[in-house]
This record gives sequence, structure tokens and C-alpha cells, in this order.
Amino acid sequence: MPGNSFGQLFRITTFGESHGEAIGVIVDGCPPGLSLSEKDIQPDLDRRKPGQSKITTARKEKDAIHILSGVFNGKTTGTPIMLMAYNKDSKAADYEKLKDLYRPSHADYTYDLKYGIRDWRGSGRASARETLARVAAGAIAKKYLAQKCGVEFLSHVIQVGTIHADIDLRKIHAKAIDASLVRCPDKNASDKMVKLIEQVRKEGDSVGGIIRGLIRHVPVGLGEPVFDKLPADLGKAMLSINAVKGFDFGSGFGGSSMRGSDHNDEFIPSSLRGTKQSPQKISTKTNNSGGTLGGISTGQDIYFRVAFKPVASIALEQDTVTRSGKATKLTVQGRHDPCVLPRAVPIVDAMAALVIMDHYMRHKAQNS
Repeated sequence: MPGNSFGQLFRITTFGESHGEAIGVIVDGCPPGLSLSEKDIQPDLDRRKPGQSKITTARKEKDAIHILSGVFNGKTTGTPIMLMAYNKDSKAADYEKLKDLYRPSHADYTYDLKYGIRDWRGSGRASARETLARVAAGAIAKKYLAQKCGVEFLSHVIQVGTIHADIDLRKIHAKAIDASLVRCPDKNASDKMVKLIEQVRKEGDSVGGIIRGLIRHVPVGLGEPVFDKLPADLGKAMLSINAVKGFDFGSGFGGSSMRGSDHNDEFIPSSLRGTKQSPQKISTKTNNSGGTLGGISTGQDIYFRVAFKPVASIALEQDTVTRSGKATKLTVQGRHDPCVLPRAVPIVDAMAALVIMDHYMRHKAQNS
């Protein structure tokens, strides 16, 4: 099947292109009775939209979301929800000179080989503008999970280029994240990151970095054995985001250099007692496992890292070839982010919410 859908019981299908008429998503499987309006979704889209600060693309889109089905009298009906935002500031002419050549590190070449045709207007379906649909769907999952379980999604930037932030996971809160232009709650590091991004933009270049995902108050027991482990599905979700080149979970690659005696999360005795039918939730001294054991959530904080490459569209001259294989030079024009990370934070939150929502529904279906 074409890979335009994600999830099992809570399933989304996105549609639309960067410079087409609109971007949208169909959300299937949302439980009935959830209070929902455009006002519940728009704030997340505003965190992702272009033109929101001096360090993002100059493209101006309000990304105003419209609910076209699945909601009646302010409540979800249990039927498919269709969400759509119209493209208002598309400039396809900016890309016309690119239609017969391949941009380095873009999907131009592979789309052409796979389909025999490609939408050269801002990468078409391969554009990160498609993530608008994911964020809209994720906002629904976030609201449901917040009401049912108090789940929080607090993704934040921890690195841009070679600048690293020093952030205590236990002290992160939403206001500190959004107080930063780059969405890094370490003010000192944030200021340096902003300066670096501004410098890179002036040079006509781009820079990458790392976002750390953080999910709090996740119910115990989410995740399926073997192939649908919770970290495995989170990994697939994150690696499906444009420009993502790496994912690690919990201690991640750092854990490979530790000994078991240091890495093991030892259990702490509880004053409460469970039963054979219902064991008591127990804490651990550390959380190197990242909030899961055997791929199943423990109730502790889930955390992971997502590595983003530098944006491929840069203003510096590059060598490339035409569709016929002829050598040529390329300077990419148009409006592009010098660093995708500030706008990618809500995308990481959204994809995490979609995974947790789907597994929450699967867990309830099996264990209710």
C-alpha cells in the first residue's frame, strides 16, 4: 500500500503538496464525544507555521485549519475527521527553473525514478509542508490524551550545529521551551543558537541539530511485544519526518559504552502492595531505559533524541546534473529555513502523540 497513512486504531492519512491548493489529513478512529474545534488545533499549527520569527523561512502562511467532517455540535462523532488548510502564499514560479534538474540531497531524483514524474514546485509531496497535516492530527491526539491521562509532550532543541544545551529533564516545562526562538529552554545556549542560525542564513548556508523528545505521564502497559514495541513505533514515526537522519531512545548510543551494573535501572521498594492480579507500580533509581521495558511503557518519562540534517535548499552554488545527466550549476532561490529545528519541535510532539494515542487505544481494546 502507498505510504500515506500512519497508525492502526487511531489512523491518519495525509494529502496535498507544497504549492498545491491545500494540505490536509483524514483522522480515522478518534473516539466520539471529544470536545473539538479549530481553536484546539490552531495553536500547534502556529508553532509549526512558516514566517513565525527572524530565523525561519519568509514564506507567509496563516495555516488556518478547517474541520470539514467528523465533528457535530462541537463533539467528535466517531466518524472520520477531515482537516484542511489552504495554501495562500505559494510561489511555484520560484521553482520553474528546477524542473529539469536535480537538487543535491533532495527527493527530486528518487521521485523521478520511482514515479517517472515529479512535482517540482517546492518538492511537491516530498516537501516538509506535508507535516502541517501531521501536526493538525497530532493536536487531536494530544487533547484526548491530556484529558484521559494527563499526558504531556515537551520536545525541545538540545543542539544546533556544535552548540549544545545543558538541560535537566526534570525541570523542563512548556513556557520555557516557547520562550526561546529556537525552542531551547537553556537561555544561554538558545542565544548562541539563534546567532549561529542568523550567521548561517547570511552566508547562504544551513545548519542541523538535535531535538530531544520528552513525554510525561504515559500510562503503564503501552506497546506490543516483538515488532510493535513502543520505541520501535516511535523510531519509525520520527524517521518519517523530513530531514531526520538519526534516532536514539533512552540512553541510546551512549548506553553502548556503559557496563550493565551502571546501566541497569534498579527498582526501589514501594510502601504500597499490589496483588497477583494487579501488581503495584514501582519506581526505579534511574531511567536509562527511557520509560519502557521490553518495549512496553513503565509509567516513567519517555525520552529520545532525533537528529536533523542541515536543510538541503541553500543559496550557495552547487554542482548537479539535469534529468538527462548533463553537468550544470545550481543556486537554489526561494524561501527556505536556514535551520529546521525550531519548526520541527511541534512535529516531533505530534508524531509522538500519534504513536501514544494509537497504542493507548490498542491497549484499551485488548485489556478493557
